[in-house]
Amino acid sequence: MPEMPEVQGLAVFLGERAVGRTITRTSVAAIAALKTYDPQITALHGVEITAAARRGKFIVLSCGADLHLVLHLAKAGWLRWYDALPATLIKPGKTPIALRVALDDGSGFDLTEAGTKKSLAVYVVRDPQEVPGIARLGPDPLDEDFSREAFAALLDGRRTQIKGLLRDQSVIAGIGNAYSDEILHAARMSPYAIAATLSPDDVDRLFTAMRQTLTEAVAEASGKPPADLKDAKRRGMQVHARRGETCPVCGDTVRSVFFADRSLEYCPTCQTGGKPLADRRLSRLLK
Repeated sequence: MPEMPEVQGLAVFLGERAVGRTITRTSVAAIAALKTYDPQITALHGVEITAAARRGKFIVLSCGADLHLVLHLAKAGWLRWYDALPATLIKPGKTPIALRVALDDGSGFDLTEAGTKKSLAVYVVRDPQEVPGIARLGPDPLDEDFSREAFAALLDGRRTQIKGLLRDQSVIAGIGNAYSDEILHAARMSPYAIAATLSPDDVDRLFTAMRQTLTEAVAEASGKPPADLKDAKRRGMQVHARRGETCPVCGDTVRSVFFADRSLEYCPTCQTGGKPLADRRLSRLLK
């Protein structure tokens, strides 16, 4: 799933390539992806893109004075850029393309989504706050005014596992499964640690790891074209999606815990005092 660093990289890329260009045509190939009907998506035709920004995991393209094209790539979505947009006809239901946007210089982009579970979302709104997912976002962890004290206040009293809390967009915006793994590894903290029980030193370590991990990942993503962002993300991971590999910090073997639709990765030596966490799939089989 694209998370803050990759979405920021896409927003920067679109800011460099699409801002100042006029939308000439939009083609919706997956009607379920379009979540709004007023304004209609055709209202964007003939309108100049004036800004590109990130809100959590959302990309917001501001168009003219009061229109915004908001994109959420969900778990398996991506953006494919073309300097020369293909002239081929998009056939709904027979392509991974959900949306095509053509610009006045012949360039443009497709939003694509792999797999059978379709969650990619497209909104055309007059105010980004009209998008429910944006309206409920918590603070951005890289905002200058997001302090260690503000972070501690978010954790205070929450009887929630820290892994889940970091992924909760209403608490902190932009972090998903991959970067929560990376942050917790950098902080040398179990994903099952309860937020309310963290000591001041734990909070310091976690806050520093979060800011440093995300800052480095955003810097790595910035300036890369969309086609290179996924590989850059994979190369930067220390534990996420590296089950069975060697932890680069201590040399232990990276392990996984599997859930219904995802897994988490961690290093026992670095994060859980050398104790492996129970594999949920194996536990179910043994019952």
